[in-house]
Amino acid sequence: MSVRPANLALGLTVWLTCGGNVHAAPLRPFQLPTANQALFEPGGEERFFVGTVGKPWTTGTFGCVRTDGHQLHEGLDIRCLQRDRRGEPTDPVRATADGTVAYLNAKPSLSNFGRYIIVRHPVEGLEIFSTYAHLSEIRAGLNAGQAVKAGEVIATMGRSANTHEGISMDRAHVHFELNLLVNDRFASWHKKALPDQRNDHGDWNGQNLLGLDPRAILLAEHNQGERFSLLQFVRGQTELCRVQVRAKDFPWVRRYRALVRANPKAEKEGVAGYELALNFNGIPFDIIPRAASELRGKAKFQLLSVNEAEPRRAPCGKLVTQRNGRWELTTHGQNLLDLLTY
Repeated sequence: MSVRPANLALGLTVWLTCGGNVHAAPLRPFQLPTANQALFEPGGEERFFVGTVGKPWTTGTFGCVRTDGHQLHEGLDIRCLQRDRRGEPTDPVRATADGTVAYLNAKPSLSNFGRYIIVRHPVEGLEIFSTYAHLSEIRAGLNAGQAVKAGEVIATMGRSANTHEGISMDRAHVHFELNLLVNDRFASWHKKALPDQRNDHGDWNGQNLLGLDPRAILLAEHNQGERFSLLQFVRGQTELCRVQVRAKDFPWVRRYRALVRANPKAEKEGVAGYELALNFNGIPFDIIPRAASELRGKAKFQLLSVNEAEPRRAPCGKLVTQRNGRWELTTHGQNLLDLLTY
């Protein structure tokens, strides 16, 4: 007989017993960060997403949805449901899953995200970081390191930002992301690689977070229920390219061990580098350790292959380019790999 306890917090694991055997089944790890549920309603997109000025709702979704596909939007812009007498949004913003507050920015002038919160969530052996931006206020007493539960109110929706044009009242929304962290030594890398650029947020600079599509995750959860696996979702990303890095150990392979495949040859001879499959946004979702005898060439980073349909479908990633009929890593692609292996 199977036992399925009700009302458990999202992101936990239920132990099921079937015929005397015990095994773990992950519950749906994420929920929407506001009361707006129109994402799950047929034809509800315009009531859920906020597009950019004069553009359709699709520009409020994740991916290469802006500037004719050449600009990345790394999250979802979720429309408000509640307003005060002045017309300002009052929707509570809630933690998408159980987790720990990793970072808060309470000074809108320091980011085009305005006031924002980042929360860390351990799910199926992965560290996922949710971001909630353009907040009017952060809940009093909320601090980095504090544990939060799925559905717990952490802020109020708003339209804070440091951009010149600002966010108009009618476009008030929460910008919501689900990310993976590139390197916990980002601040040091940034100082070395980009000495002339400010970094007001330490390791929580947006360049250090690579986004997954929250809409695809939430819809897959909604449709699949407990059969949904975030780990399988990440492993199933569409490959943009495959690269080789001559680095024996770096933070990504330690933090995201669940994405590392076994290679008996490297286990026997020792790891001299890694082969990485990257999606269009640069997420290394398939990681293969390689022995020295398996590595090609002498360069620290080497492009091994390109899925030529993917740069055409998602040009905003800008990790690879074709010159004189040959594919090569762009400066952006090189910088990403440099940060990844720093």
